[in-house]
Amino acid sequence: MKKGVLIGLMMATFATTGAWAESAQQDRMKSCNEEAGKKSLSGDARKDFMKSCLSGTAADAKPAAAKPAEKAKPAAVAPAANKDEKALTPQQQRMKDCNAEAKAKDMKGDQRKAFMKSCLSNKK
Repeated sequence: MKKGVLIGLMMATFATTGAWAESAQQDRMKSCNEEAGKKSLSGDARKDFMKSCLSGTAADAKPAAAKPAEKAKPAAVAPAANKDEKALTPQQQRMKDCNAEAKAKDMKGDQRKAFMKSCLSNKK
């Protein structure tokens, strides 16, 4: 009885504070969890599947099963230069480009900080 009341209070607190809003990571967790449930995975197989699914590799835990169609990656993601390197996210690519530009302009200190803030906030 106490657990039910406690859970209810916690859910009410999250709902009223806005902390319950789902993020992209939570959406991915939810869909990966559903997919693992459909495949009846458990134990280490489920753990391995969830790890690969959440990282975006979508590798199956059961090699004999047909692999699900992978989600298309955004065009802004740069391809990996080396097979061992992961492709950069759009935010990481923007950071890399802004850093290179600041270095080319030989910026330092507050000037660099202001430039980086401006550069990173501009969606390209």
